[in-house]
Amino acid sequence: MTQTEETVANVSDDYEKAVIVHASPDAVFDALTTASGLTSWWSPVTGSGEAGGELRFTMNAPEPCVMRVDVAARPALVQWTCISCDFMPDWVGTRPTYTIIPLDDGTTELRFRHIGLTSELECIDMCTSGWNHFIPSLRDYAESGKGSPLGSPGDSARRERDGDKA
Repeated sequence: MTQTEETVANVSDDYEKAVIVHASPDAVFDALTTASGLTSWWSPVTGSGEAGGELRFTMNAPEPCVMRVDVAARPALVQWTCISCDFMPDWVGTRPTYTIIPLDDGTTELRFRHIGLTSELECIDMCTSGWNHFIPSLRDYAESGKGSPLGSPGDSARRERDGDKA
């Protein structure tokens, strides 16, 4: 395989976003693996954020979106697989993945990739809008203890602006 072919082969259509977080890798990891952290930046949740656990996100639906925690390796990596999501069936089988990289200046780079969330899915516009809001909400929560989770004024403004219902 030539270098050009290698580059093309590694290009992904998965949703990806990276942010610099002015907090420790442990603070970012805790925001991704504790019910209080996840609720503070994304959505009310129950369950265990430890590897092998399940997280049940209630969102705005009668049935929760259930994520199996495949990896929770402090402080570097958190990966889930969506195993059930009645209100967003496109998500089943996708894998939200958070790579946490410590930087020399005491900050953290968070690289988020939602494996399987591609332009082929019907939900791509709504999901992109959501992640474009919630990943910065995660950053804000890790930095200050205050995010913009589901139903917050910031989230409501985004939904109104983007016409999102979910």
